[in-house]
Amino acid sequence: MQSERRTARAQQSGFTLLEVIVVVVIIGILAAAVGPKIFGNVYKAQVTRVKSDIGNIEAALNLYRLDNFVYPTSEQGIRALIEQPNDPNLTNYNTEGYLDQMPKDPWGREYVYLTPGQRGDYDVYSLGRDGQQGGEGEDADIGNWE
Repeated sequence: MQSERRTARAQQSGFTLLEVIVVVVIIGILAAAVGPKIFGNVYKAQVTRVKSDIGNIEAALNLYRLDNFVYPTSEQGIRALIEQPNDPNLTNYNTEGYLDQMPKDPWGREYVYLTPGQRGDYDVYSLGRDGQQGGEGEDADIGNWE
C-alpha cells in the first residue's frame, strides 16, 4: 500500500510554490533590466521616422518648386503637395500630386509647414510628443533644421 502511494505521488509531481516564486522573480529581474532599453528605442524610432517623413516632404516641396517656381504658401500648406491649390498662377502643377497622402507624425498629428521659414526658405516640423511648440527632450520639436 505504501509503495502504491509513492508511485501515485511520483506521477503527480509538479512545481512547488517556491519554484514558481523563483521563476517569477527571475522573469521580473529580466524585465526590469531589458524593458528600459526596449522602450528607450521606441523614441529613437519615432525620431527616425519623423526625419524620414520630413525628407520626403522636402523632396516633394523641391519638385513642386521646380514645376511652379515657388513653394506652396503657408496657407496652402503641405496639402498643396497632394491636391492642386486654387491658384491660377500654377500652370505647371503635376496633376498626380507630389505626395500620395497627407503625412502624419508618429503621434498622429500633421506636420507643420511655414514659408518663409524662420530657419530657411521653409520650415517643416513635428511638434514632438507633447504637440506643443518648443519643448525639451522627448517633447522637443523635430524639424528640417536638424
